Amino acid sequence: MRSIGKTDKGKKRSMNQDTFFISDMPVGILPNLYIVADGMGGQNAGDVASRFCVERFTELVRVSKERTPIQVIEKAVRETNEDLIAKAKTQKELEGMGTTFVLATLMPEGYLLVANIGDSRMYLIDGHKITQISQDHSLVAEMVRNGELSREEARFHPNKNVILRAMSTQGVVSPDYYQVAVKPGDYALLCSDGLTDMVEEAELLKMVSEYDDVGDIAERMINTANENGGRDNITLVLLKI
Repeated sequence: MRSIGKTDKGKKRSMNQDTFFISDMPVGILPNLYIVADGMGGQNAGDVASRFCVERFTELVRVSKERTPIQVIEKAVRETNEDLIAKAKTQKELEGMGTTFVLATLMPEGYLLVANIGDSRMYLIDGHKITQISQDHSLVAEMVRNGELSREEARFHPNKNVILRAMSTQGVVSPDYYQVAVKPGDYALLCSDGLTDMVEEAELLKMVSEYDDVGDIAERMINTANENGGRDNITLVLLKI
């Protein structure tokens, strides 16, 4: 198993509000852990939100007394969200901050346990196809699911940034969970929308087929997102099973 994480502020943003986390070793009872968070909020509030949530969540997972992975994740997400709300009350400039949150852990039984809040994504790439595992919690994603927009139209829709569920000061939320079987040679890609808005899924699949090293693949993905405009921060975690 090989993994890498990369982040870049892109071409248009003055700062990077994304955060990622990688551990190939156990974190609490989780056998490994991979996270991407895309912060939202004015000034540096998005940066604070994503970094705070990743750090607090991993800390809570490490000390959790819950007995199953989903129980560990659920409780850690809830307490992290509660702590984010409390932190926002300490400084006026942090009011309204929030973050997306997508995570995966590879279980010994041969499947990925995935949880997500917001529109950061987790993909499974098997060399022949790329499949979005997580479901976006956004207005345009709802419009696509209702048949009002195509997936291509949704990528550049003016309401693209309207998120319907996030770790935020607006209230405590729960993730959606997914279990997906994997086999040796498969790739798991966790990423912020700064990658998927700039690089089509077919291009991501092509890059995986053209390179073997996860570092080379990740670098090519970041570079392509910037070459295509780099309108947002770009963050990814790539795991080769």
